[in-house]
Order: sequence, then C-alpha cells, then structure tokens
Amino acid sequence: MQRILKITTDGSFTLFVPSLNEHFHSVHGAFTESNHIFIKAGFNYIAPHFEAINILEFGLGTGLNALLTIQKSLEIDKPIFYHALEKFPVLPQEFSFDKALLSTFDNLNLQEILYQHWESDYNIDKNRTIHKSQIDFNDFVATQKYHLIYFDAFAPEIQPELWSPLLFQKIYDAMEYGGMLLTYCAKGQFKRDLRSVGFTVEGLPGPPGKREITRATKSFC
Repeated sequence: MQRILKITTDGSFTLFVPSLNEHFHSVHGAFTESNHIFIKAGFNYIAPHFEAINILEFGLGTGLNALLTIQKSLEIDKPIFYHALEKFPVLPQEFSFDKALLSTFDNLNLQEILYQHWESDYNIDKNRTIHKSQIDFNDFVATQKYHLIYFDAFAPEIQPELWSPLLFQKIYDAMEYGGMLLTYCAKGQFKRDLRSVGFTVEGLPGPPGKREITRATKSFC
C-alpha cells in the first residue's frame, strides 16, 4: 500500500493513501484532530473515574493517538495499558513527526514504542505499557476489559466492513461499564448501529473542519 507524507494545516504530518484517496488524519490538522477527539473528549474525560485505564485503539496508523495519550498520561499516577490494532503497520521510513511535536516527546523512545516489540507488551515505564497487534479488526478477540476505545478506522465509505454492528457488539462486550468509545465519525447510520448494540450515544463539537464527533458510553444501566 503506497502512503505519501503530507503536511496538514496546523503544521503536523499525516499520510495520504492514493489507492483509497484518503488521508490518515484531517488535512485541517493531524495533531489538532487527534488531541481534540481522543485526548480532550476521551482520555481527559475518563481518566478521573478509574484507578487504572485500559485503552484499545482500532487503527494505530502513524501512532499519533498513542503518543499523545502516553504523553498526557505522564501527568497522572495511574497504570495505563495501551493496546493498538493495525493490519498494515506504518514503517519508520514512511513517516516523520514534525520537529515541534517531536520536542514534546523527547522523554519517549519512539522507535521502541511505535515500530518494535509487536505482539508483546513493551513497558514504557512502571505505569505505562503498550501492546501492538498486527491484525484485521474483525479477527480481534478481547482477553480483557477496556475503559476507553479509540475507533480510528478509515471512513465507512472507504472500509465499510470495519463499521458493522457485529464489530460494535464485540467492542461493547469488551468494555467495562462506564467505558467510552471515541471516533471522528458522526454519520447517522453509525450512531444507530452503536445504539442497537447497547451504547448510549452523544454528538460532540468537532475539531476544525468537522462539525461533530461521536462519544459512545457503555452505561451502567
């Protein structure tokens, strides 16, 4: 799969896939989008409510969501387990973070976090662990419960097989009560499918270039 490095409006980089005519992130700002959806509306919102946080990401991609989460998690003293799924891992020679963003990660070993130690736990420090699995989303079988889901697949019109009620049911079953799913997608059918498997669904204001995003909760009742 050919992937081309592109710069977005906020100065951060993304990848463009010509065969799909699709970018990995918003062209209005990769960093801005990831931080808005997954950190501000996801991690920051849920972190105070659990003693330990298990995160499952559907679509590691460039690793931006993972790095932003790990960096943010350094502010709290809680165990963080980050499990990332990716069928087509990005190679280090394909992608580079911009210098401004890299400077915020100078305490992290990006090579080991993003590109090494697949199919095994990598302990970043005593509180933070990442596990990367090269797998089709539909083949994933959860062996633990998760508090936070980052659903960052390509758009439904690009990869409809990844936006099915069957997969959403698997995700729901793999979540702790009170856990949340975050995604950039706000399509009506997607929201209806989430509700059909048990999620409580809300629309939130989106980042630049996007009117709305979705947060879905596995409610206690």
